[in-house]
Amino acid sequence: MKPCPFCELAALRVVSANDHAIAIYDGFPISPGHVLIIPKRHVASFFELATEEQGAMLGLLAEMRQLLQKESNPDGFNIGINDGTAAGQTVMHLHIHLIPRYAGDQPDPRGGVRWIFPDKADYWTNR
Repeated sequence: MKPCPFCELAALRVVSANDHAIAIYDGFPISPGHVLIIPKRHVASFFELATEEQGAMLGLLAEMRQLLQKESNPDGFNIGINDGTAAGQTVMHLHIHLIPRYAGDQPDPRGGVRWIFPDKADYWTNR
């Protein structure tokens, strides 16, 4: 079994941290500034976290949004969790994606994460 890549992170990769979570830049970014918020405790699902841990992760998410606003001034963000293999989770250590979005990075970004099911994504034209 492969070791968990988030349990063995080099300290220099950590951008910010609190008592229960760390933030790193994604090693395979979707856009410039793509960040991962990762709990320090190894759990697979957001729903396995204690309330205090959930709050710590969301606090770090907000902190990283502020940092990205200063660094690269994105026009929006996608925030996502792939929770379970059926949802596309490939690293079984929970992580929240904070993906900066920039005007023009896609011809028509409407629908956002709904595009995981392309036939349901453009609901505004399929009524």
